[in-house]
Amino acid sequence: MAAAARQEHIKLALALPARLRTFLARYPHPSILPAGQTPETFKTAYQEDTPNPFLPLRHPVTGRWHEPKYSLRRQAELYKLAREHGVAELLPSTPKSAEERLRKRVEEGLRVKGTGVGQKVKGHKYERQLEAKMEKRRQAMLAMPELIKEWKKVGKRNWTNFPK
Repeated sequence: MAAAARQEHIKLALALPARLRTFLARYPHPSILPAGQTPETFKTAYQEDTPNPFLPLRHPVTGRWHEPKYSLRRQAELYKLAREHGVAELLPSTPKSAEERLRKRVEEGLRVKGTGVGQKVKGHKYERQLEAKMEKRRQAMLAMPELIKEWKKVGKRNWTNFPK
């Protein structure tokens, strides 16, 4: 039974595009490691060089920053390819992932001042006063039936003398 499942996984892996297969061979996700291996014990030469190829790396000796192994454009292409084939969760964390994009969208808003979490747009005076104005109008509309009854009782001529 285990051999059949293993063959099925191999078939699925071979169905992936070559770029994606190459990437997953260089940077395997812990869930697809060989049996009995842990991420600490099983590291490819690529993983020893750069643990996450999507993030910049600080050189341990010189302290200078090195660019990521995969540019943002190549990250986006790889991520789209992985998403099409249903293996996006096997890629390392990247600014191009759907979760990261959603988190950033919620945090920053629509890149328009005031649309993020806890932000407020200054706006024109009429825009700032609109909410209070509409609330006052809503209260007046709710009180309108009572006002009409009073008006019919008092009459149009005496309305100007009627206390408000």
